[in-house]
Amino acid sequence: MQKKNAQRERVLHLLEEEGGVTEEAVRRISGETGVPEADIWGTGLFYSLISNPGKRVRVCDGLSCRIKGADDLALSLSEEGKECERVSCLGQCDRAPATLDEDLEQVCYGVQKRGLVPDDPALPMNLGGKLNDSYSSLGKAREIGPEAVIAKIEESSLQGRGGAAFPAHIKWKGVRAQAETERYVICNADEAEPGTFKDREIILRQPHLLLEGLAIAAFAVEAKDIIIYIRGEFTSERRRIEQAIEEAADKLGDFHWRIANGHGAYICGEETALMESLEGKRGMPRLKPPYPTESGFRGKPTLMHNVETAACIPSIVERGGEWFKGLGRTEPGTKLYCVSGHINRPGVYELPLGVTLDELVEVAGGYDGTPMAFSPGGPSSGFLPISDRNVPLDFGHLAKAGSMLGSAGLVVLNDTVDMAKATKWQLDFFERESCGQCAPCRIGTRYLRRQVDSFLADGDVSALEFVGDVGWEMEEGSICGLGMVAAKPLESAIKHFPKAFNGRSE
Repeated sequence: MQKKNAQRERVLHLLEEEGGVTEEAVRRISGETGVPEADIWGTGLFYSLISNPGKRVRVCDGLSCRIKGADDLALSLSEEGKECERVSCLGQCDRAPATLDEDLEQVCYGVQKRGLVPDDPALPMNLGGKLNDSYSSLGKAREIGPEAVIAKIEESSLQGRGGAAFPAHIKWKGVRAQAETERYVICNADEAEPGTFKDREIILRQPHLLLEGLAIAAFAVEAKDIIIYIRGEFTSERRRIEQAIEEAADKLGDFHWRIANGHGAYICGEETALMESLEGKRGMPRLKPPYPTESGFRGKPTLMHNVETAACIPSIVERGGEWFKGLGRTEPGTKLYCVSGHINRPGVYELPLGVTLDELVEVAGGYDGTPMAFSPGGPSSGFLPISDRNVPLDFGHLAKAGSMLGSAGLVVLNDTVDMAKATKWQLDFFERESCGQCAPCRIGTRYLRRQVDSFLADGDVSALEFVGDVGWEMEEGSICGLGMVAAKPLESAIKHFPKAFNGRSE
């Protein structure tokens, strides 16, 4: 039984310090925090970075890494005598195939040209420009006051850049309207969607832009506590944020800053699962309502934003909402597009929201080989045929095309890729990363992966007979977005690339 004043929020941090889940560590942490041992076991084993103690090389299984030779890399490392673990994604798709060394410091084995971000002061984030650490926008926000700041955000029509595209100003107003005065601002930096690595680049190139945006948001909603939840594999990125906070201490004022590590669970990119993790629990999504703006972290009003969303805020305050809105082509603002796979210069490019794939790839050095398919927004978006290359890469047009922009992690596949195998790789991801809370998702992700495995083994298309039914059950019966979209890779691949699923001779 848990003690009345048990310190649950310390559990994951202490397990990390202990090197992972072991009998001795669990016993010690239980005595120190008052949380029952069984509870600590159940929580710790949920997270891949602390569930299995010991050093090993982690090899990325993301789509970009698989098509760039991750399987051969893992084999060669094993032949060298190194213990390897295959993991869902390492957030290094532009350096594919990527690995994480035994001490959780990034080591990239991929050899390819990466895109150079241009310096353009006209861009809101301008990742290629000089370090922006003036904090002039925070000063302006303090001059004009919270209501005027929120009005600018509303005028800009800024949508959440983490994938949901929810209007930012509605969240701000929701938090500010609460009677409860203990409020939190949380930055979701747990970037784990295969194909996506934009938040990593913001943190490394313009960390002060992130801090300033979060400080402006906290000022506007009258919150004092700001928490940055960063994925556990981003060790260099965490150090960069810590350095930036120290550098800007005299400019940031009296906000209370905290950086919390993620522990290796993709599902914690979902906002309520992230808050469960911060509270020292398994990262399982909550039922909504209530929404975080009413009852979030510790049951208090909480504003949560993605790294890119926060990084857009300073320029909106400085230059105005209409200016930002006018930068987009089909929807408001610019967007950081991540592009990897079969292109010549993978990287992050800030372009008007609504450019086409061809326009993006032209900036990224052109296609590598003959393009056949692309995934617009990570596994959650499924696949589109290259014939859709002129669909605007925005939230609305991609939805009409049966896909989604998500966090804009685009992966291009050329005609050397077996689409059935590529689909299997995406299904592997969802099965591995399902939190298991919802039966349709827990069972459905395993079922779909097994059926594709069966098809790949003997070419019997009857194995795929009930894909549509299972996908419908998952979409209707899952609490969060993972289960709702986990069948997308298979459903879209069958629709757009039927020849890949018409039987196999191998």
